[in-house]
Amino acid sequence: MKTSKTAAESGINLEIIFVGRSNVGKSSLLKELFGAKVRVGKRPGVTLRPTHAQVSDLLITDMPGFGFMSGVKERKQDIVKDKTVHYIEENSERIKIGVLVIDGPAFPEIVDRWDSREQIPIDVEMFDFLREIGIDTIVAANKMDRVKENEFDPLLDEVAIRLGLEPPWQNWKHLIAPISAKKGDLKALKGLLRDRLHEIKRDDLFKYV
Repeated sequence: MKTSKTAAESGINLEIIFVGRSNVGKSSLLKELFGAKVRVGKRPGVTLRPTHAQVSDLLITDMPGFGFMSGVKERKQDIVKDKTVHYIEENSERIKIGVLVIDGPAFPEIVDRWDSREQIPIDVEMFDFLREIGIDTIVAANKMDRVKENEFDPLLDEVAIRLGLEPPWQNWKHLIAPISAKKGDLKALKGLLRDRLHEIKRDDLFKYV
């Protein structure tokens, strides 16, 4: 697998982007999923520009984490967010799949905290943005290994509600993938990625997912 800090444009026909709040395990997920040698930071949000990996004519992109970044000024955080939006808009034709990675257990509380300040949570804003510009979106609810079995479905119902989706969450299994990057449990996400690739007649890329 070729990796680069700037997009290797030659021969790229499609792209999968991974977006999410800082410290949701996005880079670790990519490493587990693709074996990509992406940088995994010790502090939230250390990746300040897109990191790319290329296989065949597919570009896999780890977008900078948005929201809180340790040691990064608020203005710079806003710049990173704006650049992320600009990158997605600029490359929307080749971006076939967008994976929004969230911290599943913490997500409802985070959204409610933003709502209490009458602000749109950045995760929800990104979810709506990706769908509005026509990018097929998957929500990877990470860190689900921390959730007790009897709390699993109720939590995912709350996740669906915060995303503006009518529960039960099982109605949205084509969109919500409960995973644990730490435990290597990525079955739900891999299944949805393969479904999307099959829909665009790219079964040849299954070997990379």
